[in-house]
Amino acid sequence: MFVGRDRELAELQSALKVQRLITLTGTAGVGKSRLARQVVELEQAAGGSDSCWADLWQLSDERMLAALVADACGLSDHTPRMPVDVICQWIGERDLLIVLDSCEHVLPASRRLVATLLDNCPHLTILATSREVFHLEGEYVVVVEPLPCATDAAELFLQRAGQMGVVPQPGELNQVTELCTYLDGLPLALELAAGALRHSSIEELLHRPRHNLHREESDPVHLPAPRRHEVLRTALGWSHELCTPKERLLWARLSIVLGHFDVPMAAALCAGGPLTARDVEDALAGLVDKSVVTSRGERFLLLDTVREYGRLWLTQLGELDSMATAHATYFLTLARQADSTWTSAEQTGWYRTIKDAHPDLCAALDYLLLHRVDDALELATLTGFYWTCCGHAHTAQQYLARALQAGDSGQQMHTRQRAIWALGLTHLLQGNHATGNHLARQCLALARSDEDSAGLLRAAYLQAMSDLLQGNARQALDFLDQALRSAQEADDAEPAGHAEMMCRMLRLFALTGVGRLDESEAAARALRVQCVVMGEHWIRSYTDYQLCVIALREQHGEAALEHARSMLASKQQIGDTFGIALGLDMLAAAYSASGDGRSAALASGAGQRLWEAVGHPQRGAPDVQPLREFGENTARQLVGAGAYDTYHRAAAHADPAAMLKWAAGGEAPL
Repeated sequence: MFVGRDRELAELQSALKVQRLITLTGTAGVGKSRLARQVVELEQAAGGSDSCWADLWQLSDERMLAALVADACGLSDHTPRMPVDVICQWIGERDLLIVLDSCEHVLPASRRLVATLLDNCPHLTILATSREVFHLEGEYVVVVEPLPCATDAAELFLQRAGQMGVVPQPGELNQVTELCTYLDGLPLALELAAGALRHSSIEELLHRPRHNLHREESDPVHLPAPRRHEVLRTALGWSHELCTPKERLLWARLSIVLGHFDVPMAAALCAGGPLTARDVEDALAGLVDKSVVTSRGERFLLLDTVREYGRLWLTQLGELDSMATAHATYFLTLARQADSTWTSAEQTGWYRTIKDAHPDLCAALDYLLLHRVDDALELATLTGFYWTCCGHAHTAQQYLARALQAGDSGQQMHTRQRAIWALGLTHLLQGNHATGNHLARQCLALARSDEDSAGLLRAAYLQAMSDLLQGNARQALDFLDQALRSAQEADDAEPAGHAEMMCRMLRLFALTGVGRLDESEAAARALRVQCVVMGEHWIRSYTDYQLCVIALREQHGEAALEHARSMLASKQQIGDTFGIALGLDMLAAAYSASGDGRSAALASGAGQRLWEAVGHPQRGAPDVQPLREFGENTARQLVGAGAYDTYHRAAAHADPAAMLKWAAGGEAPL
């Protein structure tokens, strides 16, 4: 429940109607983020403009700022453009509100980004929270003050205390007001103090000054209010004082994590020395009780100010370097596990894990690039494919290039070859065919010199993809057939390995491209059965894609619908925006083939919204474009050009999640 701030909320709601840049500023812990979230919720409830929320506290530095904001906007860019250009083009003339939360530690870069976005997007509004203002022309600044101590602050404290299961007695209410005054009405300080009530009375807290904030010994009742920037450290100090030694150690060690974490991650990362895995679980429960750790279901988070405090203690303990090493090692191990089970039922879970761990994976890569270059190359390689498929191609490309450049030709041949393959994939999906071809040749040369059959398959996949995207299906088929035959003849060939299955998948595209539809259909069905047995979705989705294309070519509308829906289901499991957009195009064509022009228009409109998020015009193998065009022309004839455009436009502006529910078989939201 949100407490107080009626005046600020009214001011912000009025400001959002006329101002384009609004900055909420104030000391740490004063409630800037919570106030921003509340006003956004009120705006949404009142039918305001669409909004995107970017948590900048996840950033360790400014390098990934634009990429994080693009991700917050739902962009899954597959182009070689810089992220800021992608954001500007995607927003365009949209009426949009972007919240940039916690800008202070990346303020210069945030200032440049804000200025660029406002210059290029005339209907964009930016609401920022920062301990410092931007000092930009037209900036509307709202200073967020602490809560009034006798009213809102006391209400917040009592509310949080009640949630902790601690209800102050009537005789303690005067002390509640005194404590709120002592903590200067800072919301985060009050919440920490409420958490401390399970282990200490209000009176004990009032007599527990911290950080050189001395009360007058001659006047034990009236305590001098500490300076505002020290108040939060006082409350943090109280919480720290009331923690057990193991809780303090866990707090410090958890400060190395930038994003969310769960119990297994906390145990794997923080256990050691005096902390056993069971100790970590118990200590984490204690930190949640004391409001030090924020609980969000089965996941947890350290607020940025709490994390900063823990990082200070980690440095004092002399464990900053060792925990940074442990952090990087943990995420390298995580990536290895994801890779080893990629073609299993765990695949969809790993996609979500890798996506959620994005800020920590970047931090791990930054550390490894400075200290363990070979490990950095391996981690960049293992995450590169996931990132490329799920809209972080620019990030993948940056880290792969840096890791390859930082190393040398003496790096492990297998890892280096796979890194070049992953880098080539990012270029091909961005449309850089010349660079992709060059990297494919490098892959082939390294695989031949190392007599690596899996490497040969990867090189074949990269070269064949380049050929297919440029309309050379025959050349792609010959290359893939040769590579697959060589792999079958090699003694060390891994049956149903990653590279082999991917080449078999791409071979379906080539077979369809040269018109061998019966062979393509039989091979697609066989590969799909294998994927279903394994629990694999990424390759399976493309077998459905090919089966849909074949059904459309043979004018089997109902079969095409079945395969298009199955493709979409797999792509949604993974969260592959590019694949979902492609699936919606196939669904639109299938509806046209089935005689449903209205649904075809809706699917095509929903697909257009996602293609904009991807940053490409409609993609896929070139031979698919005629199917799209034929489907659209058919749908226009079925419902009339004007009605088609109306349905298409409405779907393009509808909630994407609602449209995807409809595409899966639900009711149309329009």
